[in-house]
Amino acid sequence: MQGFIGGIDEAGRGPVIGPMVMAIVVTNDMNKLREIGVKDSKELSPESRSRLFIILKSILNYIDYEIIEPVIIDRYVNMNALNILEVEVTIKLINKALSNIQVHTIYIDSPDPKPERFRDMIMERVSGNVNVIAMNKADKLIPVVSAASIVAKVVRDSIIERLHREFGDFGSGYPSDPRTIAFLKRWIEKHGDLPPIVRRSWSTAKKMLSNHLDKYL
Repeated sequence: MQGFIGGIDEAGRGPVIGPMVMAIVVTNDMNKLREIGVKDSKELSPESRSRLFIILKSILNYIDYEIIEPVIIDRYVNMNALNILEVEVTIKLINKALSNIQVHTIYIDSPDPKPERFRDMIMERVSGNVNVIAMNKADKLIPVVSAASIVAKVVRDSIIERLHREFGDFGSGYPSDPRTIAFLKRWIEKHGDLPPIVRRSWSTAKKMLSNHLDKYL
């Protein structure tokens, strides 16, 4: 036994459609995570992620996540502060976890190329005695962070499936996906605006809406 160790990661930072999900998980046995084949969610098929998610729910000591909607993301992006948003959500997840379980170390996949800067901002407002380690590529290197990445990705994928049923097939939601771009073009042509599930601060969305409005000037 190695005590309780936590990991935090996000899913959906880059898409133009849909929320971002940040997850925290806690384990007292990282070897068990390695044994079941946990790895960065991006390296797993959807089927493998779903299978591991079910196992993780039964073996992890703690799981929690936050869903960050596009309107909140836009607010921070417009201030050029997306990393600050991740800092604030990370602090919320850590403080809530510490009120439920005694975690001695939490590994975080840092979006900042200077992980120590990301860590310092978090430590300023963490209410508890915990060692926070921020790393680039932690989702590939630290099994408990890989587990958090799987949880975040599976939760986000379930949300995307629901949004597909509600708004139609927009593909992955990433700007590089032709289905996503085609969906946005059709929606703007029909409604004259972007759907509410879009991050309006993304350059892709701004440009497409601007091009549409220019037709009427």
